[in-house]
Amino acid sequence: MCTAITYAPHAHYFGRNLDLNVSYHEQVTITPRHYPFNFRRMGENTNHYAMIGMATVVQDYPLYYEATNEKGLSMAGLNFPGNAVFKLEVDGRDNVSPFEFIPWILGQCATVEEARARLEKIHLVNLNFSDALPLHPLHWIIADKQESIVVEPMADGLRVYDNPVGVLTNNPSFEYQLFNLNDYRHVSTKLPANTFAPTLNLDAYCLGLGGQGLPGDLSSTSRFVRATFATFNSICEPTEASAVGQFFKLLDTVLQTRGLNEAEDGTYEYTIYSSCCNVDEGIYYYRTYDNNQITAVSLFNEPLDSERLITYHLQHEQQIHYEN
Repeated sequence: MCTAITYAPHAHYFGRNLDLNVSYHEQVTITPRHYPFNFRRMGENTNHYAMIGMATVVQDYPLYYEATNEKGLSMAGLNFPGNAVFKLEVDGRDNVSPFEFIPWILGQCATVEEARARLEKIHLVNLNFSDALPLHPLHWIIADKQESIVVEPMADGLRVYDNPVGVLTNNPSFEYQLFNLNDYRHVSTKLPANTFAPTLNLDAYCLGLGGQGLPGDLSSTSRFVRATFATFNSICEPTEASAVGQFFKLLDTVLQTRGLNEAEDGTYEYTIYSSCCNVDEGIYYYRTYDNNQITAVSLFNEPLDSERLITYHLQHEQQIHYEN
């Protein structure tokens, strides 16, 4: 279970919480322009956009959870069990495995408009990375500085939705999640008027009463509502530090605390990491569950006209500043 959001207070930001019950040794990973992407059915690409994001690197291949390319196009995959359907190959289509989907789009597209054109030809095929690493059921959010879309591989084909809220969680489908916001049109940041009985002297006894009815549980539908409400009403100063700090506060509204969400195997889902990428500057920020310090890695501080992956291990140990 995960949550991805976009945010544009003065610059443009994209990021997510990764909520799982196990870590796959993810690393901040930069793929330079000439790294050889060997697509299973679509050949090799050694001249593509550079990208930065979080990935598990297996056999020198970046299995991206989310990434942003040098043009500012971003993409994230989120769990979509019971709905995602990957199919057999089809002649005349771009047969791409879901584990290749992020580099396929980000390697070639600079905007959502260009991604839409690619999506008209793409066919997400049921090809595992390996026997040990089968495909996960996913759907995706794709965003640039102007717009966002959601891509869902369903039994009846690939569905592409405009995403006016710039938020994505998990099940059910995005179409339902967006419609479900209608049930919360009364929620407000302001104190509510007394519409219950205007002749009664009903006291607004504390701040926050306008948010009554906002769901507080950890389900994907509740997280979608909460994240949308938070991002649409968020206020920050016009500085990088304020915007990045605020982005992580937005993700905190849907953070999963270890021990509160039990999986079927008796383990617990928790927010393994939270990320925030300034897509204008190519700076990738992250925090881990055990380390509240924000760590930053810059795409453009690396040699991008190269062939080798650049990786940074996550800083998991808590950083505490002692005053005395």
